[in-house]
Amino acid sequence: MDENIFDKVHEVDLKKTMETSYIDYAMSVIASRALPDVRDGLKPVQRRILYAMIELNNGPDKPHRKCARIVGDTMGKYHPHGDSSIYEALVKLAQDFSTRYPLIDGHGNFGSVDGDGAAAMRYTEARLSKISMEMLSDINKDTVDFIPNFDETEKEPTVLPSRYPNLLVNGTSGIAVGMATNIPPHNLREVIDAVLKMIDNNITEDRDTSIEELLEIIKGPDFPTGASILGVRGINEAYRTGRGKIKVRAVSDIEAMANGKNRIVVTELPYMVNKARLIEKIAELVKEKKIDGITELRDESDRTGMRICIELRRDVNANVLLNQLYKHTQMQDTFGVIMIALVNNVPQVLNLHDMLKYYLLHQEEVVTRRTRYDLNKAEERAHILKGLLIALDNIDEVISIIRSSRSGNVAKEKLIERFALSDVQAQAIIDMRLRALTGLERERLEAEYAELMEKIAEYNAILNDKKKLLTVIKEEITIIRDKYGDDRRTSIGFDEDDLSTEDLIPNENTVLAMTRLGYIKRMTVDNFKSQHRGGKGIKGMQTIDEDFIEELLMTTTHHYIMFFTNKGRVYRLKAYEIPESGRTARGTAIINLLQLLPEERITSIIPLKEYQNNKYLFMATQKGIVKKTPIKEYENIRKTGLQAINLREDDELIEVKATNNKKDIILVTKNGQCIRFNEKDVRKTGRTSMGVIGMNLDDNDEIIGMQLSTQGEYLLFVSEKGMGKRTGMDEFSVQRRGGKGVKCYKITEKTGYVIGVKAVNEENEIMIITTEGILIRLAVNGISNLGRITSGVKLIDMDADITVASIAKVRDNNTQNSEEDVIKQLEQELEDETSNNTYPGESQLEEDEDYEDDLDIDQDSERPEDESEADIENE
Repeated sequence: MDENIFDKVHEVDLKKTMETSYIDYAMSVIASRALPDVRDGLKPVQRRILYAMIELNNGPDKPHRKCARIVGDTMGKYHPHGDSSIYEALVKLAQDFSTRYPLIDGHGNFGSVDGDGAAAMRYTEARLSKISMEMLSDINKDTVDFIPNFDETEKEPTVLPSRYPNLLVNGTSGIAVGMATNIPPHNLREVIDAVLKMIDNNITEDRDTSIEELLEIIKGPDFPTGASILGVRGINEAYRTGRGKIKVRAVSDIEAMANGKNRIVVTELPYMVNKARLIEKIAELVKEKKIDGITELRDESDRTGMRICIELRRDVNANVLLNQLYKHTQMQDTFGVIMIALVNNVPQVLNLHDMLKYYLLHQEEVVTRRTRYDLNKAEERAHILKGLLIALDNIDEVISIIRSSRSGNVAKEKLIERFALSDVQAQAIIDMRLRALTGLERERLEAEYAELMEKIAEYNAILNDKKKLLTVIKEEITIIRDKYGDDRRTSIGFDEDDLSTEDLIPNENTVLAMTRLGYIKRMTVDNFKSQHRGGKGIKGMQTIDEDFIEELLMTTTHHYIMFFTNKGRVYRLKAYEIPESGRTARGTAIINLLQLLPEERITSIIPLKEYQNNKYLFMATQKGIVKKTPIKEYENIRKTGLQAINLREDDELIEVKATNNKKDIILVTKNGQCIRFNEKDVRKTGRTSMGVIGMNLDDNDEIIGMQLSTQGEYLLFVSEKGMGKRTGMDEFSVQRRGGKGVKCYKITEKTGYVIGVKAVNEENEIMIITTEGILIRLAVNGISNLGRITSGVKLIDMDADITVASIAKVRDNNTQNSEEDVIKQLEQELEDETSNNTYPGESQLEEDEDYEDDLDIDQDSERPEDESEADIENE
């Protein structure tokens, strides 16, 4: 046994050795593996893959290459850590559901949202995508530092030029030792606009950009899988501090099926959610009876898009079940934002401003180094051209010196001595061809020299003026934005717990439209233009078969919208909670927004600013029952709705108005009967009461509309076959409620039943909507003023199989009056007993007198002395 063996054993402190070794390991993982660089947003393996591909000349204009070749080059030259980790990183860069703007163009099976892995690297092929060329742009112009690779046989870049902010645009995630990063992807257009804002502030105002300015431009993360972000609180927290939690919810729609059942269709999932695993989880919840009401679950996704179909039982409330899915599955998920990146090889938690600031500093360095490189090249070429032009000016002497010299070196020395040339210039003259003596060649050299001198002046100006440097960056990044920018995929929705939501919504006029089958949307007010009587109209809302627009009203985005249903229930939304769409879009099914009961549909909509003590809701049912209740009783409406009126089994609620207890109520039936009575004739009752008889109807008749006397000077009637007229309001005398009324419209085979009635003035316009979704807007003063027992004139030209679906009143405010001016105007009109104005910005289509909320109106809610007790229905 060798006696010297013990002499080679060294005693060490295990604690110190472990600390040193672990710190070395931790720093290696942090700086060289798991965290991205703030400048190009890439981890070392991703950077090495892209650089290996550009070295292979594997650009977007070249054929795809086997991934095995790319992985082999990357591992052999730059990243000796195993082929599986390299291929996994390559695959992720190519997946359009993982990377917002893929940096690699993959060819073959690169996995799916179901969690399927990519095919083996020997089967798949890849090349650089077009946008990845912007990451590598000008890398050969000394724009970034290069260091030796692991075995010092190659050189690799420490960072890529990255001509767009890739760290924010594509995001990244990584787990290091003692820290992790999780940066969400963003929209390229928004991020570049934020960079441009920083540049503009620096150039024009010579100031830094506040994070508030950036938050106005960058709305939030933009995930490749779309989905919807709930609220902005988490976004603001993440952008200001570098850490935050963002709620992300799947995009789903509730569709009505032919057999009376509903189905939930999911079309977008939160980022990084496995679709197959989600479906398994839903099936498991159904099996364990944690979710009840799902009858069938199918994955109908194909290459056109994602579609998960969840069919429900007929008696199940689709909204309630959807909320259960959000609670128990990843249909609603939380994205934890941790914005950690390497700054000068040191990990730092960065806010939004920091990330863009470091990116801009990187671009300043890249463009400066590129400009310096171009300047050196230009000066070298100009130096040679200057020597050639000297030679051409003295060509005879130059030829003589060259001919008399024994060798090229001797000739070069003589030229240097004679014309004070540099060695490079003299060599260029020696190498000059005889064709340079031609006139055209001389002109070309002179033009090239002049152009180079301009470039040199420009390069020097960029290097000497920071604002000019920033202008260059701005021009180049704007081109990238215009070339590769696209629209957002992830929408920013509303979170009920987010108190800042309403503050972010501008308070502006908006038009709401809803169809008979319950599709609703919000539109801007400039979608319609006035036409002449008898026209064909414009295309309004895209409807499905047997559907038509039933409600059309104007309000503001901050008002409450109260929805009354045929079952006598009331629901409530803020106007901004209704999704905005274009004029021809179908809209969103109302069951996606309200938790309606089976076979329940909306029959009346009331826009409301706030709940006042001196206001009432006046209701009318199909069977002639009316009811008056203080509006304050409807202040606390639950998500599941509230009972607004008790109805008989064969009756339905058809219309609701907001009143002040001083108006005349007008009821009109489909057979052309009309009754007018004062609302004081109806005593006020509680929220759940049934009401009293308003009009005595024939067996085959029913109420089709209710209007207020203060809403106009005329009653305008429209029949289902497009006939119509207006009749003076004074032709309808006030009666006691409960009578049969008087004739108001002559029904013939040519007219059909009365379909709608509106109280109007001459300056008003009306909107007529057909069962095909066609809208025509007519001025009231162009419609004949006729007596009670007449049929009117043709208002709209329709085919035989089309009928009028509904009508709505329009009156535009051409002047932008202040709120005080409108109040004064209303007070004056009330004194003149012609209070026919509508609530400004609220109900110019389907009018409502809500603005009187702000007036001192003396409420007289006492019951008239001669009211008959026999007519009052039991509560």
